[in-house]
Amino acid sequence: MFGLFEKKKLEVFTPCEGEVILLKDVNDEVFSKKMAGEGVAIVPKDSMICAPIDGIITKIFPTNHAFMITDRNTEVIVHIGLDTVALEGEGFYRLASEEQSVKAGDPIIEVDLEFLKSKGIDTTTPVIVSSGEKVVNEFTGNLEKNQVIMEINL
Repeated sequence: MFGLFEKKKLEVFTPCEGEVILLKDVNDEVFSKKMAGEGVAIVPKDSMICAPIDGIITKIFPTNHAFMITDRNTEVIVHIGLDTVALEGEGFYRLASEEQSVKAGDPIIEVDLEFLKSKGIDTTTPVIVSSGEKVVNEFTGNLEKNQVIMEINL
C-alpha cells in the first residue's frame, strides 16, 4: 500500500566515459549558475557521446554540438563542450536523427576531442534537466559509460 505514494525516479547515465563534475564547477555561468537547468557535467575521455536516458531525440542542433532527449515529459540536454556553437559543426558527426527512439547508451554524436582542444575549446559537457524536475542525487568522479550520474524525481 505504501508503494502507491512512493516517488518515482529517473536515472540519468553518463553520455561517455570521463570525469563527472558538479555544475558549479563548470567554466560557464549559464551552466554553473543553473540558468539552463539542474544537472552535472562530464569532462569526456572518449569521442562517442551517447544517450543519457531512454526516450525520443527531440532536437539535435544544426551544428551537432548539443541534443535533447525526452522521456515522457522529462527533457535532458547534452551540450558537448563550452562555446562549441562557434565551430559551426566542425568536429561533430551526427550518428542519429531527430524523432528517433533511443536507449541510454545509444551513440548520438561523435566528436573530435583533439580538434576541439586544438581550437582552445573546453570539452566539458553539461548534462542538464531542462524541463524543471528536481535532481535529487548527483554522482561525481571518474565514471565509465552507462553509469548513473544523477537521479530525477518524477
